[in-house]
Amino acid sequence: MIAKSNRNQSKLIKYENYLTTKGTWGMNTALLLLEIQNDYFPNGRIPLEKSLEASAKAQAVLQAYRDSKRPVIHVQHISTHPNATYMLPCTKGAEFYSAVQPVKGEIIVKKHYPNSFKDTNLLNQLIKNQINHLVICGMMTQLTVDATVRAAYDLGFSCTVVHDACAARQLEFNHSPIPAQDVHHAFLAALQPVYANIMSSDDVLQKTGNRITESA
Repeated sequence: MIAKSNRNQSKLIKYENYLTTKGTWGMNTALLLLEIQNDYFPNGRIPLEKSLEASAKAQAVLQAYRDSKRPVIHVQHISTHPNATYMLPCTKGAEFYSAVQPVKGEIIVKKHYPNSFKDTNLLNQLIKNQINHLVICGMMTQLTVDATVRAAYDLGFSCTVVHDACAARQLEFNHSPIPAQDVHHAFLAALQPVYANIMSSDDVLQKTGNRITESA
């Protein structure tokens, strides 16, 4: 077990050295779509405010990445906690939302924790595809988006969060409700500028389009 751990650590150190040598918006960027699943939409078990609008923005970014033939990774949450009430195994709610359904050749990562790297093959997939920059869309802003961005940063990745392609839910603290948009904005503000660059989908599409033109 120790020998295996040492091999993994050595592999990660080598990859961290690789990460420091690459540019941010080059061809080593991947799109990471987090938990855009049916339960977060109308008629789902836990519909989020503005999930429809966020999914439309995510769909536009997804199409741009498909057009430029860049890596796309879909992360699917499957709840395994005994008291879980949504994203349950083998349910319609746990399936990907129709607007962002994976197509052949796109990577699917299944997870059971907010951090998309925990007990998954996500890091291995990124290393295999020599990815150094992640463009992130998804749900929920205050949970999986936040946890995954922070973990990615700690692993040495550069992250861009597409703010209008993410959605949050209303929370409560000390018996006081916190509106969903306030939650969304607070968590995004906490990520920028250290953990991620926060951009609109229009700005991301413009940069992606510029890269397509340059590589054409």
